[in-house]
Amino acid sequence: MKFIITAICLFLTIGSIYSQERYLTKTGKINFFSETPIENITADNNQVLSIIDVTSGKMAISILMKSFLFEKALMQEHFNENYVESDKYPKSTFKGTIEDFQEIGNTEKEVLVKGLITIHGVSKNQIVKANITKSKEAILVEGEFIVNLDDFDVEIPSVVSKKIAKEIKITFNLNHKPYNK
Repeated sequence: MKFIITAICLFLTIGSIYSQERYLTKTGKINFFSETPIENITADNNQVLSIIDVTSGKMAISILMKSFLFEKALMQEHFNENYVESDKYPKSTFKGTIEDFQEIGNTEKEVLVKGLITIHGVSKNQIVKANITKSKEAILVEGEFIVNLDDFDVEIPSVVSKKIAKEIKITFNLNHKPYNK
């Protein structure tokens, strides 16, 4: 009898794992923008990995820091070596949940995405407003938010402190497609 109950539980667990629908992108886009009176700095990353589980509304994002491209090679070098220390902290991540995910449809809807963001080895709870459109072919998630560098222990040397903003605007565009194993 125990074997039958165990087998049924195992079957139901495996069935629920395989029935989870996931949408994925490996080419998500993230931009950051630093604005100061002296200089504006922008960088783009078009290799952002993101996955959404449509049964739960959970979302995970992984960003390789060395994939940010700058207008000037020296800016990119300073970003990776001095500020985000990409060799020591190669990725930034976000793990969270899209609120009211089941209510999203073919028309764009503004929602809150709540979760844990990790940058430079420091994790913080973050709430982000996002616009989401959902269909069988794609789930598009886009929006923007502000990151305070002090919150993530990113130190800016005083020599360049007037050229780099303490608050950085992050813009994202993630076009997820159904994930087929």
